[in-house]
Amino acid sequence: MNAPATSERLARLRLARTDRIGPVTFRELLARCGSAVAALEALPQLSRRAGTPLTPAAEAVARLEIEAGEALGASLLVLGDAGFPPRLARIDPPPPVLWALGRPDLLSAHASVALVGARIASAGGQRIARGLAMGLGEAGVVVVSGMARGIDAAAHEGALPTGTVAVLGGGIDDVYPPEHAGLYHRIAEGGCILSESPVGARAQARDFPRRNRLIAGLSQAVVVVEAELRSGSLITARLAAEQGREVFAVPGSPLDPRSRGVNDLLRQGAHVCEGVEDILRELRPDSAFDEPGGPFAGAAPGPVDDALLERVAALLSPTPTPRDELARAVGAPIGAVSAALLELALAGRAELLPGGLVSL
Repeated sequence: MNAPATSERLARLRLARTDRIGPVTFRELLARCGSAVAALEALPQLSRRAGTPLTPAAEAVARLEIEAGEALGASLLVLGDAGFPPRLARIDPPPPVLWALGRPDLLSAHASVALVGARIASAGGQRIARGLAMGLGEAGVVVVSGMARGIDAAAHEGALPTGTVAVLGGGIDDVYPPEHAGLYHRIAEGGCILSESPVGARAQARDFPRRNRLIAGLSQAVVVVEAELRSGSLITARLAAEQGREVFAVPGSPLDPRSRGVNDLLRQGAHVCEGVEDILRELRPDSAFDEPGGPFAGAAPGPVDDALLERVAALLSPTPTPRDELARAVGAPIGAVSAALLELALAGRAELLPGGLVSL
């Protein structure tokens, strides 16, 4: 894919910051309209047909975000840029825009592994995470984590000498937790801070699953060190498996609640991790750098019939449904149904989900 021009990069940032435009909708708008510039022009009409008109994010707001990011020394990475992380460009769906502070080259490393785990981690668990990170770094592997308390922080500390990536839930300038300010600055100096959120945004609960998706997507494998059964680290592991990554778990004592999640991963088929060698032995050559094509392939469909639009809308429910099922139910081509769903999503009447699913 050719790198987008300056005007297209600005348009992609505006499109990504527009209400009701998530990564799936962003991708489908570019596929339908051919560019973000054209998508911004089409947005009001496309959303009006299905209900509530949608106003694109203002150009002035996008320019202010760029100025704020550049003032911090951060780089804006737009999907399609030469420096956009190759693995993230291939996940379903890819993030439209990213901010990177420090060394963006680490985002394109040929070997990277995520180390995640409990925030309230045991001293032993933190020692294991730190040791694994040091060993991976010495083997030329970039360590990725989420800069949370506990296992995440230990992993970053172990990999600081060789290069580590911290993915944030908030903006690139959102140091969370606050006591990690020193760690944040050390990573920014020798590693890389990465965020999908707007500059200045403060992390909220809904931002962490998105952060976890990026952690998994950046990595060839995810290693979990201590996690309870209801844990964000297990979400990262599930996302990694869905993205075709390897999943590892460090076994723990059945007497420690922090081991219940990792032991359950092992029961589900995760690799046992007792040392760096276990991870390195399973890492496979990464083919994402050589795959042809781009994320916006496909011809744009023609105009959507109003009757089809409403028939598709009537079939939606809160339960995620595959698009091909909707197409069979209405007896229409999948392309026409996808076009109708895009307009419904822009109007706030549908939610487009990864994996070809859609819900109310």
